[in-house]
Amino acid sequence: MLIVGIIAIAVLLFGIGFYNSLINKKNQVTNAFSAIDVMLKKRFDLIPNLVEVVKQYTQYEGDTLTKITELRGKALGATASEADRLAADQQIGTAVKGLMVSVEQYPDLKANQNFAQLQRTWTESEEQIAAARRNYNASVTTYNNGVMMFPGNMFAGMLGYQTMPVLESTPEERENVSAKALFNS
Repeated sequence: MLIVGIIAIAVLLFGIGFYNSLINKKNQVTNAFSAIDVMLKKRFDLIPNLVEVVKQYTQYEGDTLTKITELRGKALGATASEADRLAADQQIGTAVKGLMVSVEQYPDLKANQNFAQLQRTWTESEEQIAAARRNYNASVTTYNNGVMMFPGNMFAGMLGYQTMPVLESTPEERENVSAKALFNS
């Protein structure tokens, strides 16, 4: 009877430890996503300034500037889910890269101090977003390992924990950048 009691206590302690471990890992994932969200907000706050400075110097296609502004509004919407915000983020990134490439056609704009500062801030923001995404994926991987590996997978299944997706690059982001296309656009 004593041995059964010791085994039951050991299983209970293991279960409590594993449960706490999963909660910790899940909270790390939530925290990592929040870091991405903060960086995206910073990026979204830069967009109106970037658009206004470019407007002052160019008669750039209004469609691109309008699209960037609309995507920003969609991403910042109170009802936007995490998936919607990330999708809008990818679309904004693509649109702004196109904007930056077209800026090459306007030497006065490139020499403008305000634009140069915005461009440096944008680059820094993009680097911070990339770092936050790496941190998020590392947290998700740690969490998924806890949910999938034996014997934790038995407890995770009973407790309703499921794996989470990592952030992946879109096929467009994986393509090599053509310098020839950049200079011919």
